[in-house]
Amino acid sequence: MAAITAAMVAELRAKTDAPMMECKKALTEAEGNMDRAEEILRVKLGSKASKAASRITAEGVVAAYVSGNVGALIEVNCETDFVTKNDDFIALANTCAKLIAEHNPADVAALNALPLDGKTVDEVRAALVGKIGENMSIRRFKRFETTAKLASYLHGSRIGVMVEFDGADEQVGKDLAMHIAAMKPVAVSGADVPADLIDKERSVAEQKAAESGKPADIVAKMVEGSVQKYLKEVSLLNQSFVKNDKQTVEQMLKAADSSVKSFVMFVVGEGIEKKVDDFAAEVAAQVAAAKQAN
Repeated sequence: MAAITAAMVAELRAKTDAPMMECKKALTEAEGNMDRAEEILRVKLGSKASKAASRITAEGVVAAYVSGNVGALIEVNCETDFVTKNDDFIALANTCAKLIAEHNPADVAALNALPLDGKTVDEVRAALVGKIGENMSIRRFKRFETTAKLASYLHGSRIGVMVEFDGADEQVGKDLAMHIAAMKPVAVSGADVPADLIDKERSVAEQKAAESGKPADIVAKMVEGSVQKYLKEVSLLNQSFVKNDKQTVEQMLKAADSSVKSFVMFVVGEGIEKKVDDFAAEVAAQVAAAKQAN
């Protein structure tokens, strides 16, 4: 049996970027043969990535990139909050945001196929899955290319906003992006609020109004009043500006001789059903399986 030295482990780690103990195990299995150990690691890391692929990724980061009038916002997910602090994971998200801005991929599949460091984006992602031992996935992105201006704001790494605006004052764009992150509007104006959200709000208002026992014409007015109130609350232009609640966002923009064209906001894990571990049920299942095996 060939002696496995620290130098050999370090060399293999430098080649593969795999964890130290995985490198030592691979070298031991390969009886010190470096090429064979590298091959073993590739198989093992690939296998680890494959096993991780079925696990839910509801944590992650939002990254932004702006260069002139082109920009991109991206959400990259992982399984645990711990990985969101990993430098390589953060670097992947930032690099992907830049690639989106520069290459304009049609969708996530096209982004995954883009070249990165001699591999594809997806191959780099899979290698990182193998290195960290946790699933990760590119969930969504939005690219902007405009004749107007772009501003972005990241609240930590969990909420990201990019806004398209006009005006001479660059601070307006930054203020808009920060406001959107704080107040979470769903559209620029009431007219832009999706119909399904309005229908849902109207249904709730109708049920509440029906319980009042008032005449039908009064009920109809109550429902319409509730819907109009909702539209003001969720449309950017009608919201009270976070830096001065004495004026609306629309009034702030008018005073600054500016306008907002569009925006996008990503909140990490929004809409993803997180896995809730039931430890008692898991133990019970293991006990039952053990009894059945006996």
